[in-house]
Amino acid sequence: MSKPDEPRIVAATVDDVDAITDRWVALARGQRRHGSTLLASANRAAVREWVARSVVTGELLVARDGEKGGGENDGNGGRSNDGADAEDPIVGFVAFSIERDGYERDRTRGVVSNLFVTPERRGEGIGTALLAAAERELADAGADAIALEALADNERARSFYADHGYDLHRVELRKEIGDGE
Repeated sequence: MSKPDEPRIVAATVDDVDAITDRWVALARGQRRHGSTLLASANRAAVREWVARSVVTGELLVARDGEKGGGENDGNGGRSNDGADAEDPIVGFVAFSIERDGYERDRTRGVVSNLFVTPERRGEGIGTALLAAAERELADAGADAIALEALADNERARSFYADHGYDLHRVELRKEIGDGE
């Protein structure tokens, strides 16, 4: 049981698609200052489609502010799929999946592709709770290892992940050759 002021981590529902899309756009906009090349608003339609697909596949969790129904978990690890919580404000989300790239590997790798907490709620443990929930889901799905990315210039994110046991594994090198226009 979570405390009344503690956000609950639950499965995203179809009613959440637009709100999560808005938060992804905010995430992408904020990542531009760290060197991301993703355009925030220009990707809204593609992201909305990805969010909807992730809801259907069960690969998207949200942190909801507040407490519904007395705070009891639904017997599904705190995940609720009934849509009844949709009026609780979303204060964060995490997207994850088992890597399906067609290559044979010696382990099953889970991927955390997006982790977002609203700026005014950062530092409250919401990101930690979302990451832990995604890690549990990936472990339950058979993952042996989890990979994620953070922009090299985003020290706060890199520190957060290091504090949660993530080590450098691969380094992407980039060279600008055009004017970027």
